[in-house]
Amino acid sequence: MQRTFQQVDVFSDALLGNPVAVVLDGEGLTDEQMQAFARWTNLSETTFVLPPTDALADYRVRIFTPGEELPFAGHPTLGTVHAWTAGSDVTDVIQECDAGLIRTRRTDDGWAFAAPPLVRSGPVAAEDLAAICDILGVAEVADAQWVDNGPGWVAVLLDSVAELMALRPGPLRGYDIGAVALHPGGDPADLEVRAFFDVAGATVEDPVTGSLNASLAPWLTSTGRLRYPYTARQGTAIGRDGRIRLSYADDEVWVAGATVSRVEGTVLL
Repeated sequence: MQRTFQQVDVFSDALLGNPVAVVLDGEGLTDEQMQAFARWTNLSETTFVLPPTDALADYRVRIFTPGEELPFAGHPTLGTVHAWTAGSDVTDVIQECDAGLIRTRRTDDGWAFAAPPLVRSGPVAAEDLAAICDILGVAEVADAQWVDNGPGWVAVLLDSVAELMALRPGPLRGYDIGAVALHPGGDPADLEVRAFFDVAGATVEDPVTGSLNASLAPWLTSTGRLRYPYTARQGTAIGRDGRIRLSYADDEVWVAGATVSRVEGTVLL
């Protein structure tokens, strides 16, 4: 069956962000078919748009990596709402996903989503931190925090961008790690971000990660290291240049970035 499809570059307008595959008519597909297509695209995530089950939602989305389904992810949320609203002047959309209802809206910085609540936060236990430092190949970090809003992120703050760029992590041992460093004054970005997760036993670096940046913001602003609004940059170490704009409004953290459709057509599924 032919299904409407887009591939959207998220957090960049110059082919330097994170692409997401969006199947705009996912109704009737089985879990196995969705997972198989996500494995085939070999992108960080592939999404499938379905009719909502909640009356408040405009659509429901399921989000798959090549190896598993996620309850929520950031750049797939922005890529999906971009594709779903293509050709319309809609400004506010409510997305239903396994993490609940996610508000999205058009802003001057591109489509934005309101960050979902954390499912795990707080300090990192000494034994976890020791394991994470060993994985990253560093003796210590400046600070660490659980910042899990669905995908499982634990975050570490390093002393410099140079130290962050030098990371060559080994096997992740079950941790999804977000590593960050503050930029000195004068850089267009306020924060540099790297994200590492496991795919089939291999350590993979994500080009640009909306969920991680969403969960980093409350931690880094609450400690006084950053103030809203600020700009994060991610993907530098792997030849990307994603830009994420973090702001605070309506008692919520908002995550925004550019979205551009790069492939449009149909897929046979």
